[in-house]
Parts: sequence; C-alpha cells; structure tokens
Amino acid sequence: MPSREVVEAFAKRLEDGDFVGAILDYYTPDAATYENLAEPMVGRDNLVAKERAVLARSKEVKAVRIGPSLIDGDIVATRWKFCFTNAEGVTRTLEEIAWQTWQGDRLIEERFFYDPKQLGR
Repeated sequence: MPSREVVEAFAKRLEDGDFVGAILDYYTPDAATYENLAEPMVGRDNLVAKERAVLARSKEVKAVRIGPSLIDGDIVATRWKFCFTNAEGVTRTLEEIAWQTWQGDRLIEERFFYDPKQLGR
C-alpha cells in the first residue's frame, strides 16, 4: 500500500512535467498500463519509450490534478487534466481518471479512463 506521501510525490512529478522520471522512479519493471479498454502496454522500458514519443510530438504537456488522489489500500484513483500543445501551437485537453494498483511504493498497473473524443476537438 503506498503512503499518502508517496502518492503526493508521484503526482507532483507529473504536475512538474517529469513524466519520464515518474515512470522510471515509481513503476515496477513489469508494470502495465491500459488506455481505456485497449490491450495493455507492458514493461517499464516500453512505457518510457511510449511517453518519450508522446513528448516528442508535443511542444508542451501540462498536467493538473483535479482534487485529491483517493487511496484505498493498494488502489489509488486520481482525476487529471492534461493539455497537449503541438508544434503548431494547437492545444488539446484531456480529462481522465487514472486507476492505479500499487505494490508498496511502486505502481504495477494503471488504467486510464477517458472519452477519446476529447482529443479531436
């Protein structure tokens, strides 16, 4: 079960824009992430590569946590708002719920729930 301090430190890394560092420091080597109901992306190295690709396509990415993270044992739920600005200066906003399963102070699984239509606006 993660402590409140660990969850807060993880969220701060995202809010500070250190997305790759957060994956490297908080995810287990065999962690898996799911985008809505899609097949999982498995392995911390794969997650880092995917995150770097997203960041490379973006001029800027901002993350804002909406409200507190909710912790119940090994489960953490957080509502996020992400703003992705591309090279042309167009910003797209995505609100999502991140549903996480932790093993101690490390993330083993994360599921993102959002409406993909948000990115088309």
